[in-house]
Amino acid sequence: MLVAAAVCPTPPMLLPELATGAATELAAARTACSDALSVLAASRPDLLVVVGAADPDHQGAYPQGSRGTFRGFGAGADVRLGEGEEGPRLLPTSLSVGAWLLGRAGWGAAPLEGFGVAGPQDTEKCLEAGRELAAREARVALLVMGDGSACRSLKAPGYLDERAAAFDAEAARALAAADLPALAALDAGLAAELQAAGRAPWQVLAGAAEGAGLEGRLLYEDAPYGVGYFVAAWS
Repeated sequence: MLVAAAVCPTPPMLLPELATGAATELAAARTACSDALSVLAASRPDLLVVVGAADPDHQGAYPQGSRGTFRGFGAGADVRLGEGEEGPRLLPTSLSVGAWLLGRAGWGAAPLEGFGVAGPQDTEKCLEAGRELAAREARVALLVMGDGSACRSLKAPGYLDERAAAFDAEAARALAAADLPALAALDAGLAAELQAAGRAPWQVLAGAAEGAGLEGRLLYEDAPYGVGYFVAAWS
């Protein structure tokens, strides 16, 4: 059963060594992520699963010890998803950022696993994947890595789309309220058009949280680079 969840954004620029002179721009997001991770630790889970968007070649399960890298973004340091034997595949970027956040927090409260969910995955498959994750142990926590629309400004990666602000506002409201039907109702086609990579991971969370009775808090919301970033804690 799901006992807690944290939702965090996935920009590699969360790493100060990648942000360089812009490191302070995401300082509030880093602090909020730390606060959300403390909620996970306080829930005393038997298992923590890091869920994040992935391309079809990198979807599925990742064992504890799996390695991720930021070399493609200009940083030489690699990250590991906890201690353990290195897995056969590199973590996708979303899970690598999650692994960095956990390493920064000194996570040791429970065993770790990763789960990559393909962006095109339809809603019902996302919900079912969440239900299966929640059934893994008596007390399961999720760290859900995902971003809102990448079309929030003229300089955004996806340029400006006038629909983006409304989509992100509804996602933020649903995450703040732990509103499972609202998360499940996020339109997969619209999310793809708006380059909202968090849609599928958030719907995995919605499936995992069914029947758990969790309450949500939104700890951070901004779009500093034209991409919607949210941090939320459910407990």
